[in-house]
Amino acid sequence: MGRGKIEIKRIENANSRHVTFSKRRAGLLKKAQELAILCDAEVAVIVFSNTGRLFEFSSSGMKRTLSRYNRCLDSPNISIVENKAEKQGAKDAEDLKDEISRLQAKQMQLLGKDLMGLSLKELQHLEQQLNEGLLSVKEKKEQLLMEQLEQSRRQEQRAVLENETLRRQVEELRGFFPMAEQSVPAYLEYYPAQRKNPLVKHDAVISDVVGNGIMDKGDSDTTLYLGLPSDVSRKRKESERESCSNNSSGSQIALL
Repeated sequence: MGRGKIEIKRIENANSRHVTFSKRRAGLLKKAQELAILCDAEVAVIVFSNTGRLFEFSSSGMKRTLSRYNRCLDSPNISIVENKAEKQGAKDAEDLKDEISRLQAKQMQLLGKDLMGLSLKELQHLEQQLNEGLLSVKEKKEQLLMEQLEQSRRQEQRAVLENETLRRQVEELRGFFPMAEQSVPAYLEYYPAQRKNPLVKHDAVISDVVGNGIMDKGDSDTTLYLGLPSDVSRKRKESERESCSNNSSGSQIALL
């Protein structure tokens, strides 16, 4: 059995009026929300009760909807233009989404993935693109290697030039200080009074000792170590031989 029609007029009973207001208000706000979702519409509902309480619903914000409503009141053509702009914006957004999806699928195919839906011709075209890209990468790599090699050669040439410059500077400094490289003979350290005699040299002492053959190995080593002149060492050895001969002749006389 269906419900009967209710006469649309003010409800006299306060309690019934309050209950009916609460039910129908909730239903109205629910229908407004469903209308906004199902039809992609911008809906705003404002309700004031008989006691002054405010109830509202807006799908896009009450202030935005009211400002749009005021603009439409001032110029009715604005709503038409805004509607066209919204439709064009939605279409552009859909086109961009499709383009992004297509590019992502292309990228996956270039990586060797998601190749199930491709035909033989599409696979050959993809292979050609990959070969061309690989050749481009190799050419770029060879170019970078050649640039690095040329840079290394230039650095090597600069290093060689710097070394040559430093070598010339060292030679010039050696020319300014020639005596700094000559070492002082050892015997001059033991006999500082004889340093002024240019005829006494370490090489002359060694040649004199070796040429005459007067000193034996021990005396020659001692003479060379102490830096003694050859005449002094010869006189010392002659005196030692004379003392030895005198001692031997004295011992023979004693025995007789």
